[in-house]
Amino acid sequence: MKEFTNKLLLGLMLITVGLRLAGQTRCIVPINDDWLFKGSSIHGDSIRETVNLPHTWNAKDAQAGIEYYRGTGVYSKNLLIDGKYSGKRLFLKFEGVHTVADVYLNGIHLGQHRGGYSAFVYEITGQARVGGNNFLVVRVDNLKHEDILPLGGDFNQYGGIYRPVSLLITDQVCVSPLDYSSPGVYIKQKKVTEKEAEIEVLSIVSNGASTEKTITIQTSVFDGSGLSVASQSSNVVIAAGKASEARQSMNISNPKLWNGRKSPSLYSVKVQLLSGSSLLDEVVQPLGLRSFYVDPEKGFFLNNNHLKLQGVSRHQDKKDKGSALTEEDHRTDMQLIREMGVNSLRLAHYQQSGYFYSLCDTAGMVVWAEIPFVGSMLGGYTNSPEFRENGKQQLRELIRQNYNHPSICFWGVYNELSNPKKDSPTSFVKELTALAKAEDPGRLITSASLLPDGDELNFITEVVAWNKYFGWYYGAPDKLGTWADQLHKKYPQLRLAISEYGAGAGITQHEEKMRRPFPLNHPWHPEEYQAYYHERSWKAISERPYIWGCYVWNMFDFSVDFRIEGDTPGMNDKGLVTYDRKTKKDAFYLYKVNWNEEPMVHINDQRFIHREAEKVGVKVYSNLDAVELFVNDHSLGILKSPDKIFIWKEVKLASGNNRIKAVGKIGDKTIQDQCIWVYKSYGWINLLIWFLRYGIIPFCLITVIAIPVLFRKAFGKREKDRLKILYRILFFILTIVFILLLAVFLFGLKYDVNLFDYSLL
Repeated sequence: MKEFTNKLLLGLMLITVGLRLAGQTRCIVPINDDWLFKGSSIHGDSIRETVNLPHTWNAKDAQAGIEYYRGTGVYSKNLLIDGKYSGKRLFLKFEGVHTVADVYLNGIHLGQHRGGYSAFVYEITGQARVGGNNFLVVRVDNLKHEDILPLGGDFNQYGGIYRPVSLLITDQVCVSPLDYSSPGVYIKQKKVTEKEAEIEVLSIVSNGASTEKTITIQTSVFDGSGLSVASQSSNVVIAAGKASEARQSMNISNPKLWNGRKSPSLYSVKVQLLSGSSLLDEVVQPLGLRSFYVDPEKGFFLNNNHLKLQGVSRHQDKKDKGSALTEEDHRTDMQLIREMGVNSLRLAHYQQSGYFYSLCDTAGMVVWAEIPFVGSMLGGYTNSPEFRENGKQQLRELIRQNYNHPSICFWGVYNELSNPKKDSPTSFVKELTALAKAEDPGRLITSASLLPDGDELNFITEVVAWNKYFGWYYGAPDKLGTWADQLHKKYPQLRLAISEYGAGAGITQHEEKMRRPFPLNHPWHPEEYQAYYHERSWKAISERPYIWGCYVWNMFDFSVDFRIEGDTPGMNDKGLVTYDRKTKKDAFYLYKVNWNEEPMVHINDQRFIHREAEKVGVKVYSNLDAVELFVNDHSLGILKSPDKIFIWKEVKLASGNNRIKAVGKIGDKTIQDQCIWVYKSYGWINLLIWFLRYGIIPFCLITVIAIPVLFRKAFGKREKDRLKILYRILFFILTIVFILLLAVFLFGLKYDVNLFDYSLL
């Protein structure tokens, strides 16, 4: 962890160096404090409060399992701009406002941004009062718009200014922040080998002055220790009020490659604008040199070495915060992701924070980034010019704003679209795929399908993945492998992955005899089934090298207002970690023992403390060769396992506390895990409880049917005497029991106790 922290700090330093040099180059001033927010709530209340950014007005109601407030909120702030910035250019940068943002400065409408997940920038040089107060107003709505992506989806649409806002101050000549709010610098990796790397740096230089300017662009590449390894200088003439592009090519000998989690080596590219000896502007961007491709038979290769992409998906929300995450929240998420051994991330279903992409760079994650073109079988597409243009806008923003992140290897253009004959999205997906490839020829274009195997939408993007939930919504977990083999055999040219698979789990729900839960709108999602589901699913995936990647849905529980299931309303509980990030479910440790080489032993069902059965099964996940189990200091033997799953069956518990301990060894080091389970036997009371829960209703139904049947048999003329005696005995026994049960039932009603209330049927 210390090594990761050091790399993280170095990476962030490389990105931000030069941004706050006293009196020099550009300056970034955060303006996140003391905003006046006026809005409404789902209850119809008016809200007026002072807030700090990031902020969303849906932090609480969206996670409550109710239809959360979607409407309008207004943010305002007095912005004092220091007089020392006189003569400078001024820009406002918003990193994320959901969904539509109208920005006003001193009563002047700067513009409207449509789309809730990407950054946007407005220049305010002509409107701002330098040396005085400025009144900044942002009108925000998170309503559903038929011409803005996404139209729907299995996640909440949080409203607000939920990412930071800053004031950017530059010289009159600067690297432009106005190209879709990109850094204004694009580093293209033309060729990368272990011997040499060839890069081209495209810089967009903007001249805000009233006269033509000739400036020098000095571009340098530095390794992780700060040593310059390549540089290029050139002059460019920029007309007044215009922007020009400058391209510079450089070669790096014997480069240290960005090699995923194994070695995420980062360089930095510094672009400086000079007028004579005066430094006008400076931008620093990360550079991770790498090559990659996907083979339809062998999977993903990074720097010509095979790498099985073992990943998770991530939503950007958290308990009591919604989407308004801080940098600390992002770091916490990354620490948990790294601990589990993940080497690839699908950041779904929209552009996520630039800060988190930077964390991916330093952590060595292979990233799938995507736009919010989401169907989830609920539509997702409007056949209108406005909708299509908004999709292209959001795709350009995603690519240009994140072009230099080496972690990103895939651009995703859709998720779970339906494909009706009328208003089919096929032509639009083709347009998006072509646009993404034109914007960035060096990365692969992908998609996440829920369609039948042969649908034409599955054959548009360069690589494709499927959202498959065998064993949860349909089928059995083992069917995942069967389906994949059939698809691979039928379409061997397809480069396929599993973009989603998962099962729900409530950490307060447990059962000894595992049953398959009902997946939707049902309050019983025991944790044991999720663990079993992932055991079988991971086995199917790991055995098939042609599956280039897998992405568990989801790393964290996330809020969906209309889901009422498991132990928490308003929650998609398929996460491997709870919504508050405090509890790792058992399935988390299944992947940790498979993906993280750190020696580990984990006892499952530790939260299943109070047991109803005297004999139980004990399951342990471990990446050690052998594990020994102890119950109350008594050894139950050493087991070996080929799949890292160790199971002791029919383990007998003593009455009271039972100390469960699993122990493994690696060399002279002992690794262990332990917990306490409690078993109490109450004899006939346990039988009574079982009868009231499971047996009383079936018994009464059988009795009501059996008594008249037995009466006819016992006192009828057709039966033989011996049988009549047997039927009469059964009749009288059943009748007496029924009368006694009825008497107890009526007696209980006197004290407001209904015996049938306890039944689970």
